[in-house]
Order: sequence, then structure tokens, then C-alpha cells
Amino acid sequence: MNPPKEVLSKGQSISDKVAKFGGSWGFIISFFVILVVWILFNTLPPIKENFDPYPFILMNLILSCIAALQAPIIMMNQNRQEEKDRKRSENDYLINLKSELEIRALNQKVELLIKEQIQTLFESQERQLEILKNLEKRQ
Repeated sequence: MNPPKEVLSKGQSISDKVAKFGGSWGFIISFFVILVVWILFNTLPPIKENFDPYPFILMNLILSCIAALQAPIIMMNQNRQEEKDRKRSENDYLINLKSELEIRALNQKVELLIKEQIQTLFESQERQLEILKNLEKRQ
């Protein structure tokens, strides 16, 4: 039985995608390549007017903006994941509780069957003893 599909809002879907891409090697490698190209483009001599010279102020501003936007989006994703984990653990607890109750009920049924079998054995032994006593009296 498959769990029901989760219905996501547009924002939740976007935060999932951003968190998935932001935490991947693809993001790290592509971001590293972009930074290297940016630095090389702004430091190589053939271009007279570099749009972001050496202290790379514009690049630092863009990196800060990306981090400022990416962090809360990833936190939203983590909060939603935490809520899913909490619901999953509640569900697991309820399933375990139900299983425990079922096991207790089965144990009670087994104990009742054992008591009935013991009672039947005692009755059978009593009859056998009576038969033996009757046989002894005849002899």
C-alpha cells in the first residue's frame, strides 16, 4: 500500500527544488565555474573596462544576496521535512500501539486455550484414574 501523495503549494514545490539543487554537486560545481569565469573575465588584461574590478564588490553583493535568499528557502524545506518526520513518527507510534494491543489480545486467547486444554487434561486424568480404580476393584 503506497502512502498518499503529498499536495504541495507552489512555494513548497519551489523550496523543495531549490533545496535539492542547492545541496547538490551540480550546484557546487556550476557555481564554482561561474565564479572562476567571473574572476578571470574581470582580471585578464585584454578588456580595458572591467565591470567588477579586483575587490569584486559586485560579485560579493550577488553572493550575499544568493545566500540571503537561499537560506530561508532551505529552512522552509527543512521545517516541512521536520513536520513530515513528526507525522511519520506519530503514525509509527500508533501502529506500534495497535500491534501491541493485538499481541496482548492474542496472548489472552492463547492463555485461555491453554487453560481449557489443561482443564480437559485434568478431566481426562480423573476419568482414567476412576477407570483404574474400577479395574483394581474388579481384580
